[in-house]
Amino acid sequence: MSEEEYFEHPLLKEGKLEKRLYQETVLHTTVNSNSLVVLPTGMGKTVSAVLLAAHRLNEKGGKILFLAPTRPLVEQHKRFFNEFLEIAEGDMKVLTGKVRPGKREKEYKEGTCFFATPQVVENDVIARRMNMDDFTLVIFDECHRATGDYPYSFIAEMYMKRANDPRILGITASPGGSEREIKNVIDNLYIDEVEIRTEDDEDVKPYVESVEKNWKKVQLPEEFKEVKKLLEEAYSKRVKKLKKWDFAPSGDIHRKELLKLQGRLRKKASKGEEDKMVYAAMSKTAEAMKIEHALMLLETQGSSSLYEYFKRLREEARQGKTKAAKSVMNDGKIATAFRKTSSLLEKGIEHPKLDKLKELVKDQFDRKEDSKLIVFSHYRDQVDKIKDELQDIEGCNPIEFIGQAGDEGLSQKEQVQILEDLEEGKYNTLVATAVGEEGLDIPAVDLVVFYEPVASEIRSIQRRGRTGRQRSGKVIVLIAKDTRDEAYYWKSKHRERRMKETLKDMKASNSEGQKDLDEF
Repeated sequence: MSEEEYFEHPLLKEGKLEKRLYQETVLHTTVNSNSLVVLPTGMGKTVSAVLLAAHRLNEKGGKILFLAPTRPLVEQHKRFFNEFLEIAEGDMKVLTGKVRPGKREKEYKEGTCFFATPQVVENDVIARRMNMDDFTLVIFDECHRATGDYPYSFIAEMYMKRANDPRILGITASPGGSEREIKNVIDNLYIDEVEIRTEDDEDVKPYVESVEKNWKKVQLPEEFKEVKKLLEEAYSKRVKKLKKWDFAPSGDIHRKELLKLQGRLRKKASKGEEDKMVYAAMSKTAEAMKIEHALMLLETQGSSSLYEYFKRLREEARQGKTKAAKSVMNDGKIATAFRKTSSLLEKGIEHPKLDKLKELVKDQFDRKEDSKLIVFSHYRDQVDKIKDELQDIEGCNPIEFIGQAGDEGLSQKEQVQILEDLEEGKYNTLVATAVGEEGLDIPAVDLVVFYEPVASEIRSIQRRGRTGRQRSGKVIVLIAKDTRDEAYYWKSKHRERRMKETLKDMKASNSEGQKDLDEF
């Protein structure tokens, strides 16, 4: 079948898909091999999946399985396939934890295209509710997750063992920060060929919308620095003890080192080593981690988030839930920091990022009344605060977009509804936690603001990818000077640069073995 015929396939709805040269090249690879496709956000990863699905159904028959990490993503992909493929909607099945196991088993027998979360499919494979022999294509969306214990690896292994004529497609915008991480994904998904495109490739450039990237620095007020000094002194006291007891190495100790130390100590304790110093070190490590978290909240979030955290620690201490919480809250420096934080709130002194954010949002709506915005913040407490503050800005109609966990979390059905409301104009600003990062098709977003930088290059790329999809956009990262914000920002930039260099090297070595498009 020629490239032209792929875009005029009988299973594709006529005139729906725009023909692009790079998609033809990618399709050639995916038709012939298990493939990893890395495309910039908004460049049609799902189109690659639709084209390959049409080909496999026409040539091989059988069934198609499309896996995605969350129910909103699953629903989104089902709608996309329904829009572009000539397959009866009744033959397209959405399978998530909301569907009872008995009904899922029946659906597997009756449907053609299945859109599912991996946890559900993992359970159904183990319980033999689905026959993997029937599937001629499995698509792994956000396939950079195919590491560790995530179900993607298990599903791929079982599929390759059981299917008669297997084909795997992994799609992502950000496969990992190092060659080792990328190769791990490749191995876990039984990938034979890699198709990589970046914004700089000549065949992609015509379709890339410009995204202006910038950062805005703010200075912590003196009152914040006073609280910071108290927290640092309390933290240093714990770390010095851990070093004195020879549990912690010399040099700076940050959260990463504390987590590693905590793991080593738990391992010692689990082996039944009756060493009182091990348990004392575990307690001091737990205290240090709580204080380190308080420091992070002060530096990157603000007095409201820190005050709420102190209140939770105080309640833990009162209820005797943890010895570490009691020890921290009985520390004189922490008690003073708590009082000063309360005083900051009474005086209305918040993190300067909040005023800078309000200034940016106001400016955006002043310049373009019909703007759509996303503000990312790591913590729910801060999401609440940001939403409340943005409500006062003329033209801004914000809504929270958070995960399911906790009593006040949003169900995935509610998340889907919010995205529909955003598209219809009921809201124009999402204030989102990490749940808004991955893959969701949020059209025509004009401005994305990071309330704090993220150290992960994958998360940074995912957040930025929410804009510049259908028209040009802007990304702004808020950074507090002389805090971990700066370290996270540069770490993310470094890791992203390394990822792009790795992909470029892999693309160069991979292209040596690819056929010329004219020959195909």
